[in-house]
Amino acid sequence: MLDTPTLIRVALEALGAGGQAKLPTLESDDLRRMYSLMHMGRVLDDKAPNYLKQAIGWSYHAPCAGHDGIQLALGLSFRAGQDFLFPYYRDLLTCLAGGLTPLEIILNGISKAADVAGGGRHMSNHFAKPDIGIQNVSSLTGNHTQHAVGLARAVKHYKSDAIVFSSQGESSLSEGYCYESINGADREQLPVIFVVQDNGYGISVPKADQTANEYACDNFVGFQNLKIIRADGLDVEDSLKAMKAAVDYVRTGSGPAMVYATCVRIHSHSNSDKHEWYRDEAELAAAKAADPLPRFRKFCIESGLTEAELQTIESANIATYNEASDTAIKSADPKPESITNFVIPDPWVSNQFPGGIHEEKGEAISLIQSLNQTLKEEFRANPDTFIWGQDMANKEKGGIFNVSKGMQQEFGEARVFNAPIAEDYIVGTANGFSRFNDKIRVVVEGAEFADYIWPAAEQIVECSHEYWRTNGQFAPNVTVRLASGGYIGGGLYHSQNVEGWLTTLPGIRVVVPAFADDAAGLLRTAMRSRGMTLYLEPKFLYNAKMAQAVVPEGFAVPFGKARIRREGTDLTVLAYGTPVHFALDAAKKLEAEGKNVEVIDLRSLSPLDTDTIFASVKKTHRVLIVHEDKVFGGFGGELAAQVASDCFPWLDAPVERVGSTFTPVGFNRILERATLPNTDRVLAGMKKVLGF
Repeated sequence: MLDTPTLIRVALEALGAGGQAKLPTLESDDLRRMYSLMHMGRVLDDKAPNYLKQAIGWSYHAPCAGHDGIQLALGLSFRAGQDFLFPYYRDLLTCLAGGLTPLEIILNGISKAADVAGGGRHMSNHFAKPDIGIQNVSSLTGNHTQHAVGLARAVKHYKSDAIVFSSQGESSLSEGYCYESINGADREQLPVIFVVQDNGYGISVPKADQTANEYACDNFVGFQNLKIIRADGLDVEDSLKAMKAAVDYVRTGSGPAMVYATCVRIHSHSNSDKHEWYRDEAELAAAKAADPLPRFRKFCIESGLTEAELQTIESANIATYNEASDTAIKSADPKPESITNFVIPDPWVSNQFPGGIHEEKGEAISLIQSLNQTLKEEFRANPDTFIWGQDMANKEKGGIFNVSKGMQQEFGEARVFNAPIAEDYIVGTANGFSRFNDKIRVVVEGAEFADYIWPAAEQIVECSHEYWRTNGQFAPNVTVRLASGGYIGGGLYHSQNVEGWLTTLPGIRVVVPAFADDAAGLLRTAMRSRGMTLYLEPKFLYNAKMAQAVVPEGFAVPFGKARIRREGTDLTVLAYGTPVHFALDAAKKLEAEGKNVEVIDLRSLSPLDTDTIFASVKKTHRVLIVHEDKVFGGFGGELAAQVASDCFPWLDAPVERVGSTFTPVGFNRILERATLPNTDRVLAGMKKVLGF
């Protein structure tokens, strides 16, 4: 009997370029193997609900029955260890045919520690096996199309012969990020095949409520390089032909393909859905009558296999299932203490500058110069470093603030390039691109201003738990640069701060420099580290003289290490970004009144240097927190809570906060000044705490 990769090669060769050959030209052993896969998929699919009934697990199960034809063809088209496959939650048979064993399917379903997808950390029915190329994907429907396109971009850049397969239901095409993905793949002519399995429903929502077209693929007919192929997803032969045509087209380098397979959903959307509430008996009977399994079984008999042979296959599958199920049930559960494993990868650490402090003398440079200089240095050091974003590189333009100026000229368009105005796509493709090789480091200007990052919020959340969800098998090595904050007269969408939200996400780092040397040091550490870093650049400080500093060659700042900018004994001020300078100015004014204020520049918000913070509080007994963001709901609330919890016995006054008012930032300079903190407000806050 042929193994799966050989089987599909023989099958596709038999079908021929013209798609005229028929499956009966296959050897009987190959038909037996195909039937065995389809039947085993159905056995697993039908048995899955029993585990929940027995309180063993598989609490989320989306049946694949009715999708069998296209899923078998997709799984067989995927070359384990060579290609990349992004399945969706209904792709049980796809993953089985692609290389997962029945035992691995069940271990995932009942969330065991030995689950190869992620050790029981992710939702059941989210099958994956990263070491053969089957990716661990999100529950966010269609979200992985972004990653598939990013990975296909890397495949093309590195001249690999791999193909990226992305599978999804037709209703996910309603998501904006799916459109962004397909549009981007079309524009870049990437080697990705979008397999759309149309069963007519998005849970209980009929397709007619999703799109005006009978076939949702028709929404994309205007795309210049996308080849759209319709298939009967109930029929193995037609599905194989469609996959063959898609693979052939993608291999020409002309662009991506979409295989749009019409299927039927025989059962409810999932075990939490009751389809009898929205599907009548006639429809349910018609769905059952269209079942691909008996259809293919009949085809096998017509092609020369006997009833006895098929019954032997079925009996063997039941025995295999029973053995696998017994083994899986006895398998170990994840340990409670393991939840803190693989939250975020260990960062790169420089031994040259302990604590991220230096005493270098020389010519000071601006914060924006330090960023540009460091980017270029890191690009020279690592040829697997890339940067893209909006307005990133167009002739002499290098980013909206020219941070990337001169980079495309030096490193070329393959490594420095513009992205569409689609923040989700910018971040999502970075996630996917970094999957190709762990040496890769991607820097993206996630949005022209931090205020515009919200369309990419779901991709940032996705990146934040990739490492944890995969049980340490994958971390997106991405640095997201964001021009943050106000004081430039930008008003709404050009003056907001977003760190209060970002720091709630475990699995990402959030850093904010206040001086040029730290800007360089934090960026270098971010770009050399595995995992994701959100790098917030206070745009008011880009060219501000007060942020200028000497930047030593190779300077690096470790994550989670604050810097005491001014030592003192009477009051601790915790600040980051632009307000560090307000705190230093206010502290200098208080010095004339005999008060000695310690100013700590946090630099890193997540991870946070609580050791330095708590040591200072225990010394001064008073704390003022200063940040540019709104006081209500801002990051200062977390700082205050931690200080109160860990340092309460040492406090001689309430912890106070200074920040913006709980309003948006107005465009008129009068309104902006009324909103944002300044030296005078910080000084007033210091006096309040000291006077308690």
